[in-house]
This record gives sequence, structure tokens and C-alpha cells, in this order.
Amino acid sequence: MIEGAKPERMLKAFMQGLERRNAHETEFIQSVAELARSVMPLVHATPVYRQARILERMTEPDRIIVFRVSWEDDSGNVHVNRAWRVQFNRAIGPYKGGLRFHKTVDQSVLKFLGFEQTFKNSLTGLPMGGGKGGANFNPKGKTDREVMRFCQSFMTELFRHIGPDVDVPAGDIGVGGREIGYLFGQYMRITNEFEGVLTGKGLSYGGSAVRKEATGYGAVYFLRNMLERADEPLQGKRVAISGAGNVALFAAEKAIREGAKLVTLSDSHGHIRCEAGLPAEALEDIKVLKLHSRGRLAELDGHIGGVDYRDGEAPWGVPCDVAMPCATQNELDAEAAATLVDNGLIAVVEGANMPCTEDAVEHLRKHRVLFGPGKAANAGGVAVSGLEQTQNVTRVSWSRKEVDRRLEEIMREIHDKCTREMEHDGDIDYIDAANRAGFRKVADAMLAYGVV
Repeated sequence: MIEGAKPERMLKAFMQGLERRNAHETEFIQSVAELARSVMPLVHATPVYRQARILERMTEPDRIIVFRVSWEDDSGNVHVNRAWRVQFNRAIGPYKGGLRFHKTVDQSVLKFLGFEQTFKNSLTGLPMGGGKGGANFNPKGKTDREVMRFCQSFMTELFRHIGPDVDVPAGDIGVGGREIGYLFGQYMRITNEFEGVLTGKGLSYGGSAVRKEATGYGAVYFLRNMLERADEPLQGKRVAISGAGNVALFAAEKAIREGAKLVTLSDSHGHIRCEAGLPAEALEDIKVLKLHSRGRLAELDGHIGGVDYRDGEAPWGVPCDVAMPCATQNELDAEAAATLVDNGLIAVVEGANMPCTEDAVEHLRKHRVLFGPGKAANAGGVAVSGLEQTQNVTRVSWSRKEVDRRLEEIMREIHDKCTREMEHDGDIDYIDAANRAGFRKVADAMLAYGVV
């Protein structure tokens, strides 16, 4: 960056250097650009941040581990996948972030996720650094034994880089309870240690209540806080949700319990719409289909009254008051944002990581739509992961009611941090507020350590 320059020139120089060093890593560049735009005025106004080159240091991972995963399918055929663990920043605690098994996983995606995780974890107030990992392995269509063999091979390399005081992975897309169980079993086999090195474990072996619901529930708690501050009730609001995994389904469950009308869910093939609001009992059927049978929403066509299935369409054409993109990154573009705004949208809450494109976010900001960014709104998952770590260390198990109470409290505190950071004339830009609040804590910790 150019010492003494205005924030705009500093931002331009910083991003030019970052793009040069990380060419072709588009998702990572996008995530850094969003944070840098928010915090550059703060960096400009704080000489010690500039002198320590804190932003340049913060955008370089501590390390990236890349390794081969070789495994055999049930027919004895050998397969080779590539895997990564991005240990991004541990200024405020051990690295913490999920493992993703999906064909789209690459270094850019994991760097963006690890970078985002650093500030998301900071916002929770818990002592957790940022990391992310995974492999370009798709568990869909694989047998349980094939997934087991892949997970065992994956952990045979990963175990040497993680530990309860070093790096504590969790689940993510493609890594649920089944995969966590196989990974933890192999970790114990190799190390002869039963310790809190993974979160998202089953309740029978050290897991926490509310873990699978946490991201979805937390997003709705954050939404409720946003609406309450704007003097808007959540009850009666039409909520459109994308996705049909844990985040989407449990956000839907919590929204219905709060009195909202769930009007959409989607998967990679299409979406269902229920403009009168999906009944709670119908959602239970969908949870069985998606979480247990691993089926498609298309199978529901004609089987639930008032529910219409649309093949090959995203859900954003359905009129709604609240949109909750809960599927994957960059799923909601500017065209979809324009349609939502035209149909009366008042709020967006990101249940997934960076699900809105830059153009979409700009359009929503321009039209003064309440916008809950992922690093604040979907922090519930990692918050309960942190609570699971605490339970593991103290060898206790909290009740479902107690964990849910703590989750709700953490999400309220994240919202309050945003309001304290950037409240001007009653308006809050939650993106800038979340970025700056998360950045401050990490930056100040890094300063305390000197140049390391």
C-alpha cells in the first residue's frame, strides 16, 4: 500500500498486489476485496495498522497443506484425489473451520472460506482462529464403505497437522455425521488419543446438541435481530430459502417456528414453492427425503398439497419478504437481486458463505435492503462448534436447551457488535460493520505478537 495515500488509492494499490500474487483465485480475491473495501478507512486512520502491514499479513495464510488421497472403491479400482488444509490465521485461537468434500473444491475456494472463517470466528467472541480444508472428492453415489476408505486415507495424512490446541476441523458440504465419524475413528486409531480434535461429532462420542441445526437456527436468530431493530416482526414474513441441506432445512424449521411463511426450498436440480407457506409436517417429510434418503426435491412433485416443483429454476422469482441463500457461493446474482427487490424484498440473510455476487450485493445496498452477510449471519455453526470444544475440554455435556440459549445469545451479541461498530443516523451497513468488528480483534491480537 502507498503510505500517506487516501483510502481509495491505498485500496487500489493493495488489491493490485493481491491479484498479482493470487492470479486466477477468483473466489479468494472476491472475499478479500469485500473486506478490504470495508476496513481500508480504518487502516488509513490507524497508523500502527499501516506500519505493521497488518492487512497484507492478514491476507496471506499461515500455511497451506496439499496432499494426495489414494483409495479403493468396492470393485478394487484405485482412485486419487487432491486434498488441502488451509491454516489461515490463529491470532485469537487454534485454527477452526470445516472440511468440504465436493468436486468443485480447489485452493481458491478453500482460501476464500478460510479467510472468511477468520473474521466469522472473531465475531463469535470465542477463541478460534480461521482455517478450512477439504478435497475434490464427491461422496454422492459412493457406498458407505467407499466413503469410509476415503476418509481413513484422508485422515492418515491430515492427523499430523491438527490437534485440539492446533487445528480443529468440522464438517461442511459433503462432510456430515457419517464422514466425521469415520475421520475421528481413524484419528483415534493413529494417535491413540480421544480428544476434541473434530467437531460435529455424534452425541454418543463427544458431540454437542444443536450442532446440525446451529447454522440455520443462528441465521434466523440474526434475521430476527435485524428485523426487530427495524421495527419489523418476523411473524408472517414470506421467507424464500435456497438449498436443502442442514443449513437450509433447519433455517426453514426455525423460521416456521417463529411464525414466518416458508415459500421455497431448492436443490441442484430445481426448487419447490408454496406461496401459502409450507406446513411444518411437510418440512419433516422433506428432511427425511434430503437428510436420510439423500433424494431429490423432484420426488415430491404432486405428493404435497399446495407445493409446486419447478425443474431447473432457482427460487428467487417467488415473491418474498426475506431471502436466505443457503446453498453455495455466488448463487444469487444481480438479475435475481433485481427480481427480488421488484417483488417487495426487505431483507437478505446469507446462510451460505458468500452466496451473493458482488453485483447482487451492490444492487441490494442501493435499494436499502437489510443485508446480513455470511460472516455474521451464518456464524451459528462455528459458534456451536466452539461450544462443543468447550464441552470436550471440560468433559461435560450441556442440554439442548442450554446450547440453544448460548447460540441465541452469541447471535444477538454478533448483531450488537455490528450496531456498535457502525450506527449512523439509525442506518447500519451490516457488511462494513461485520468486517470492521471482526477485523479489529484479529488485527489487535496480531499487533500484540510483534512481527511473526
